[in-house]
Amino acid sequence: MKYFTIHHHTRYRYSSEVSESTMEVRMQPRTDRQQRCLNFRLEVWPHAQVLATNDCMQNAIHYFDIPRSHSELLLRAQTLVMVQESEPLPEGLESSEWKALEEVAATGQHWDWLTSSRFARPTPLLHDFAEEIGFGQDEDPFAALFKLNERIHAAIEYTPQSTAVDSPIDTALEKRRGVCQDFSHIMIALLRKAGIPARYISGYVFLDPEKKKEKEISGASHAWVEAFLPSTGWIGLDPTNNSSVSDKHIRIAVGRDYADVPPTRGTYKGNARSELTVGVHISETEDEDIPHDLLDNGHITTREYIEAESSTRLRFEQEQQQQ
Repeated sequence: MKYFTIHHHTRYRYSSEVSESTMEVRMQPRTDRQQRCLNFRLEVWPHAQVLATNDCMQNAIHYFDIPRSHSELLLRAQTLVMVQESEPLPEGLESSEWKALEEVAATGQHWDWLTSSRFARPTPLLHDFAEEIGFGQDEDPFAALFKLNERIHAAIEYTPQSTAVDSPIDTALEKRRGVCQDFSHIMIALLRKAGIPARYISGYVFLDPEKKKEKEISGASHAWVEAFLPSTGWIGLDPTNNSSVSDKHIRIAVGRDYADVPPTRGTYKGNARSELTVGVHISETEDEDIPHDLLDNGHITTREYIEAESSTRLRFEQEQQQQ
């Protein structure tokens, strides 16, 4: 198992003072069979009362309102999380797994993961792309998953800021460039089209120094895909990095696509432009450096707030893209 310390800083600067901001935040790692959130701290400036809840997928959500004038909004999240190695996968499955998938779909149990969603939906360009890369039911679905992961990685160039937070998949398909959000949406849409339940995972990935030289993804949160097969359960795949999910992937939230799980989502009141700056730093932590009470007590969540001193016409969404 591995331990990671994560610092995620988000700053919104406004061109003139806004009179109110509301925000919901998804930055706290999940605690599940694969990982355990040992400590989470969220700092908000200007000062606000932060409330916490879980959604229907048991994603942790923190939310707050700042009902007074301010010219910037700063969030600092600090996390300590333990991640275990993924269970070993089989070398392959029988082609009869396609029939098993049809039976699963008939139950309606995975309806959310098989139907189109806002960012993961069929388009003519997606159909052409599927034909181009040769994705279909001509082999067992397990092999098809990894072939699709590899071919999306080869066909789309990872290019930061090449798409916007609300870009449809056609933008990346036309440009053949995108960020992890686009890679994941394309893969999810193709898997669902083939009858394989698929869902969007937001989180972080820790890259070795050597790999960072090849593909730098630090500086923002990450996203990947989980696909369901009856014989294996959920399998994590990262098309941006052409890899399966490992103990270096840290899960924050599960959703149908990005629209369900953005790191931040909110609005502000004011006739102003906003400028977003995001910084993410992940470091591996040795277990001897972790206080024993955190290891013994399990999931501990604390919230700390920064005290600060502290034209209403328009409302704008403020979200940060997953790179």
